[in-house]
Amino acid sequence: MTLTSPSALLRRAGLYLAALMILLWSASPFVWQFATSFQLDKALTSGTPTLIPDPFTWEHYFNVFFEKQLHRYVLNSLIVSLSTTALCLAFGSLAAFSLSRLNIRGRYGLLLVILSVSMFPQITLVGPLYILASTLQLLDTYAALVLVYLALVLPLVTWVMYGYFETLPREIDEAARMDGLGALGTYWFIILPMSLPCLVTTGLLAFITAWNEFLFALAFTSNIDHQTIPVGIANFTNLYFVPWGDIAAASAVVTAPLILLVLIFQRHIIEGLTQGGIKE
Repeated sequence: MTLTSPSALLRRAGLYLAALMILLWSASPFVWQFATSFQLDKALTSGTPTLIPDPFTWEHYFNVFFEKQLHRYVLNSLIVSLSTTALCLAFGSLAAFSLSRLNIRGRYGLLLVILSVSMFPQITLVGPLYILASTLQLLDTYAALVLVYLALVLPLVTWVMYGYFETLPREIDEAARMDGLGALGTYWFIILPMSLPCLVTTGLLAFITAWNEFLFALAFTSNIDHQTIPVGIANFTNLYFVPWGDIAAASAVVTAPLILLVLIFQRHIIEGLTQGGIKE
């Protein structure tokens, strides 16, 4: 049996300590928000806030679901986020495959143009896009949000998937051509099944971006039929009172699914991000 040296033990202890500190730093806001959602309003406005609810209450969850209709905002966000994710993966993977595997002249210039689209501050785009959506009669529709989110997220998806496709050996394409597959056949039957980690990673990035977006959703929607979760939570407040407990309950409800998705697909996320940085 080999003995571990003291220096190795210290390095391992330091690694675990650093991981614990990162976990506490990352998880503490959600833990505090989750605890806040089970406390009475009078406890939240007291001089000394506490982490453990005393007394424990489900009042805020009742308020957000039955009085403020949070479920309708959740449904709107699901429709918009899933539609955005599906379209981003479809168009982004096709664009990345074309730029990576096909002989396209000026591909790097095209990639820079695609990346430059995402560099404009959102606040500078709200006015022109609002006028365009109004002219096309797309205000208060899912289509307006999906189209805008698609334009925002597609450059990121294209770049991440391009980097991943570049790591796949070119011999795969040659073998596919020898088997009689064209470009689309290679993309659909060979490249996409091999790119599952990257698809999961970019899909989650697109979904989370659309799920959390606030500015365009606030500008383009004006009623509960199409407003998404961030706008719905912002509508909880009024001129004289901020319902911190209701906001905490709604935040916990809409954040938990994202955390669960990341935990379920963490292996694919890590694999997709790391392999995209290695070129064979």
